[in-house]
Amino acid sequence: MRFGLLGRKLGHSYSPQIHALLGDYEYPLYEKEPEEIEEFMTSDGFDGMNVTIPYKETVIPYMSQLSDTAKKIGSVNTVTRLPDGTLYGDNTDYYGFSYLLDSAGFDVKDKKVIVLGNGGASKTVVCVCTDKGAKEVTVISRRSETDNYNNISKHSDADYIINTTPVGMYPNNGESPIDLGIFKNCKGVADLIYNPSKTQLLLDAQRLSIPAVNGLTMLCAQGVKAAESFIGKEFGSDKSTEITKKLEQQMLNIVLVGMPGCGKSTAAKTLSDMLGRELIDTDDLIRENEGREIPEIFKDNGEEYFRNAETAAVKHAGKQSGKIIATGGGAILRDENKEALRQNSVVVFLKRDLSQLDTEGRPLSINNPLEEMYKKRLPHYEAVCDITVEVAPEKDETARSILKGLELI
Repeated sequence: MRFGLLGRKLGHSYSPQIHALLGDYEYPLYEKEPEEIEEFMTSDGFDGMNVTIPYKETVIPYMSQLSDTAKKIGSVNTVTRLPDGTLYGDNTDYYGFSYLLDSAGFDVKDKKVIVLGNGGASKTVVCVCTDKGAKEVTVISRRSETDNYNNISKHSDADYIINTTPVGMYPNNGESPIDLGIFKNCKGVADLIYNPSKTQLLLDAQRLSIPAVNGLTMLCAQGVKAAESFIGKEFGSDKSTEITKKLEQQMLNIVLVGMPGCGKSTAAKTLSDMLGRELIDTDDLIRENEGREIPEIFKDNGEEYFRNAETAAVKHAGKQSGKIIATGGGAILRDENKEALRQNSVVVFLKRDLSQLDTEGRPLSINNPLEEMYKKRLPHYEAVCDITVEVAPEKDETARSILKGLELI
């Protein structure tokens, strides 16, 4: 059986990981330029495939049959080869987005929904929300004369906001398509982006205590539905939840924060060895970028210069996926650093008795009372972390406590 994913740029796709958890079949990435589509679609080199940007409409003329959903939306993201060799086009994104809304508890019936963007994904979202009985569904786009980002405030009474644009997607982390603060009635935000796990839009939603969800659930649910078409097997909705959790664990960084000398680097190295993940130490990044040791930076340029270099290192590390990241003790002092760390990670606060902290080579620890430093930093550690772990005498024990706390063992 030969299945796969058709698209133009697929380097960051997670679809192969999803399908590896669903069946014993090949799932290559078919990266094709527009001029290659006809030859590929008329070949017999595949038994089925998923289709992503920018070909969800391009493949329609090659289908002998379309599902009612694909006809209604006007796009195809799942293709299966029929017994007579012809192609059948379906849209499992519809199922995926519907599953996302249901799993998030977003009830759009009789509610006002605004959809950011007017591409292929937007059409699916509009169709699902309409079928679920939304009172009003408005598409916001840059080119619309009536509903665009300049006059979006007239929709500030929206109940739900769905982002289908790539704004805020890796590598352009930290951008948001809108100012969420004007939507005082908002009951939920969904961003179809899943890398980073928390876009700026979702971070803003969390800050405003608005329920928020990314697009990973939709991706996994549509993948499960596509696999059912490929291999003729029903998995059930629990499979989507299971795969979403597994994939999220693979994608998210594990970030360690805590006081200088508490053992973050040691625990990070142990975790890296246990999980086979790449280790990124933000202090090492600073040393590499500056070409000198951290005490020298403090001595020659002062703390503010160091903090700026640290922010650059934290933002670089925070964009990554599936890494182990050890941070400097003061990395959490800036809000922009907190958001950079939270966007694609689970954050672990390592606590250790102050008398056990290693102060050698740490200018601030040597020159300032540790009790005062800890009192100042503790609220920042607690604000950014997902779990807290006490540092144990044995390094393996600390690492195992972290993995247990994150439900990875």
